[in-house]
Amino acid sequence: MKKGIHPENYRMVAFKDMSNGDTFITRSTINTRDTIEVDGTEYPLVKLEISSSSHPFYTGKMKLVDTAGRVDKFRNRYKKHLEAKKK
Repeated sequence: MKKGIHPENYRMVAFKDMSNGDTFITRSTINTRDTIEVDGTEYPLVKLEISSSSHPFYTGKMKLVDTAGRVDKFRNRYKKHLEAKKK
């Protein structure tokens, strides 16, 4: 491996899945603004929309996790087109 190309400022960071509330802690160099307290220790917080604990592939459940309303936005945008096609 090449020397001097890997970051050295690893620290413990909490990643929180916002769709189901699961939190896991791992080492990372990511910059964060938020913090969270887990088991009495404060960690930098990274908010995730989806993780392995909520992703349908890993959970085996075919549920739709749509925190930003993307599906509704798409349906509203193409509503007229879809109605015209049905007629």
